[in-house]
Amino acid sequence: MRVLLHGSELSAATAVAALAWVGHHVDWLLHESVPWPTLANADWLRREPSLMAQIEQAMAAGNLTIVATPDVSETPDIVWLALSPSERQSANSLLQHPMFQEYSGAVLVNNSTFPVGETERLHSLMGHQHSRVALPDTLEEGRAWLSFTRPVRWLLGCDDAMGEQMTRELLRAFNRRSEVFQCMPCRAAELTKLAINGMLATRISYMNEIAGLADTLGVDVEHVRQGMGADTRIGFEYLYPGCGFGGPNFSRDLMRLADVQSSSGRYSALLEQVMDINEQKKETLFRKLWGFFEGDLAGKTVAIWGAAFKPGTARIDHAPVLTLLEALLAQGVTVKLHDPAPIPALYSAVGQRADLMTFADDPYLACQGADALMLVTEWKAYWNPDWHRLASLLREKLILDGRNIYDPAFVASCGLHYRGIGRRADPTTL
Repeated sequence: MRVLLHGSELSAATAVAALAWVGHHVDWLLHESVPWPTLANADWLRREPSLMAQIEQAMAAGNLTIVATPDVSETPDIVWLALSPSERQSANSLLQHPMFQEYSGAVLVNNSTFPVGETERLHSLMGHQHSRVALPDTLEEGRAWLSFTRPVRWLLGCDDAMGEQMTRELLRAFNRRSEVFQCMPCRAAELTKLAINGMLATRISYMNEIAGLADTLGVDVEHVRQGMGADTRIGFEYLYPGCGFGGPNFSRDLMRLADVQSSSGRYSALLEQVMDINEQKKETLFRKLWGFFEGDLAGKTVAIWGAAFKPGTARIDHAPVLTLLEALLAQGVTVKLHDPAPIPALYSAVGQRADLMTFADDPYLACQGADALMLVTEWKAYWNPDWHRLASLLREKLILDGRNIYDPAFVASCGLHYRGIGRRADPTTL
């Protein structure tokens, strides 16, 4: 099939590479704000496993072409939109192109994070001689290629048989192991995607609330988590307390769901609480540091391991580290940060604070002379550190585990003070 794909998001880059890989002819119309030289050098794209190599391979094979304008001599079978919420006007402009009025039969596939009902509105701009499909973006950053090429499920929103048939054929190479399409009307698919992330966020925030209560009562939250997860009505997925979630898609979907509620005249106290709890949890490690030193943070140095919002990515959108750094720097705390991914965005996010913040090339160098270590992002390289070496490097020997990946008793046996999210080596110490 001939595919015209518009967008510069991760979802766009993954789709063009995967579709070209299986033989489709893809014209990639980048968003004007992110031209190819900029995108090609984006750290988040180059760090996404396999993706850049697949894009370059598809371009070399001739199945993928980057275009500045739609090629009206080659009418596409599929018009695929993969845009951010702020780029809706770009979608409007493309779909009002005269070529869509001159022929019929193209299928609009909306893979963008737009409001519920937007697929229908965009389809009306093309003209009703075309079909429409809502295919919400369900990629996981850090494993986008695998998410697309070996999907667990696709939410396929379609209101006519032609749109469903064409989309199934487009994605047939990725649907051979088992049926992965969940078919429903367009609006239902758009709302389902938001509702799923809303539920996952609710589970995380609820578990974080229980962790806070466990901390107060001197209970190890790990016992509580194990007991809850063993109940088959609950299960273990997204039941891990931590120092807050972030990321461009997850956070954006929550805000989008709240906007949908508001625009429909329905106020959601639950969603507001979920988002409020998450923002509060981003300050948890700072509050634990404050409590340990009884508010005396003057002259203290803190090492931070991990800045990305999750392992496997270089993105810091809505990441807990941003809130944490703001609080630490405001108190004059010196910060030495290490992350396996180079994160140039962090420089601009926290401003020029070379007097208080430095970046270390090695995780142990970040700890040298620091009073405490904060684990913020659970990269695998951090899971099994040299504890005795850390005990010799940290002046106050304090470990603040924002992801509960360490064994409190073992850390304490190495001569360190441990504080996690609802977990302590000594549960009687509040």
